[in-house]
Amino acid sequence: DVQLQASGGGLVQPGGSLRLSCAASNFRVRGYDMAWLRQPPGKEREFVAGITWKDGDELYSDSVKGRFTISRNYARNTVSLQMNSLKPEDTAMYYCARLRQWAPTPLADFWGQGTLVTVSS
Repeated sequence: DVQLQASGGGLVQPGGSLRLSCAASNFRVRGYDMAWLRQPPGKEREFVAGITWKDGDELYSDSVKGRFTISRNYARNTVSLQMNSLKPEDTAMYYCARLRQWAPTPLADFWGQGTLVTVSS
């Protein structure tokens, strides 16, 4: 079975940083566009950041642009999300996702269990 295991979430103060990691199993990240999604409490799941497998092109939602950075490591078969200057509105469950479509709108065909990020003082 395809698996995506996210980790690295936790409680952090506003202005702090966290690095999320996602380990893929039973498929290779090389060959797939990958993304991070999040679901804030009481809201719909939303796209946060994505990266193409071929050229490494990156795409970010306006709310995280300039603060978050997505990356992938083919040797380790992982995808990461570096989150800096965190804000309370970044509080959400974060999911690593495999994309079936990049343009015009990134669409995921699979995501794993999430990791909770809470930004609070």
